[in-house]
Amino acid sequence: MSEWWSIEVFDAEPLPARWWKDSYQDGLTEAAVTFGATAWEWHEHRYGVVFEVQFGSDEEWEAFRSLPVVRSALDGAPDPVNGLLVYKGRGGGSGPRKPRKPRPAPGASSMALPEPEEEAVVRLTRAMADEQAGVMVGAPDFAGRAPHVAAGA
Repeated sequence: MSEWWSIEVFDAEPLPARWWKDSYQDGLTEAAVTFGATAWEWHEHRYGVVFEVQFGSDEEWEAFRSLPVVRSALDGAPDPVNGLLVYKGRGGGSGPRKPRKPRPAPGASSMALPEPEEEAVVRLTRAMADEQAGVMVGAPDFAGRAPHVAAGA
């Protein structure tokens, strides 16, 4: 089964990755075709470039990877320590190799929600304190019961 491999080069302060691509594109593509690549693609992004190459086996990839022209291109990256990635799979934002499992539709197997109930409305017109009698007259409580009356001393 053939596999894709990617060489991703990021821009660096002194040199943009596009210049690296212009310098090494012909050599890398020729070496890939010579050593059995079945497909290849170059992608330019705002952060750098990606060279994607497909080989029929891992041995072909390893043979390609060990070529002096490939090692020279990797060493010639603008930032070979922090700005170079070599990995199996498609590069950049290509997503996973296997598609995601489908999710159920948003309305699938849902049940109707109960209708909202009317909320109890409490209207306070006034609260009166009669300190002489020691009685506090208030509004009905939240359960709708009569006002609480406390008898004083």
